[in-house]
Amino acid sequence: MSNLDTAMSEPGAGDNDDFEMVLDPKVQESIGRSLKAHYDDIVNAPVPDKFLVLLAQLEAIEQRAAGVSSDERK
Repeated sequence: MSNLDTAMSEPGAGDNDDFEMVLDPKVQESIGRSLKAHYDDIVNAPVPDKFLVLLAQLEAIEQRAAGVSSDERK
């Protein structure tokens, strides 16, 4: 039985007081590269047209509200 199996079968094993799982540095590096690649893909993806339309509508509403506020101050 491995340490992991032993720790999981003991009562209170979920406390992680006596057992710490450590990933191999090569595995950590591989996960890090993969996460960075996915992040870069998302950041560089084009904004969908639907979002651009919604943002333009929001900006127009904000400009109208700002125009009304500045007109009321006069």
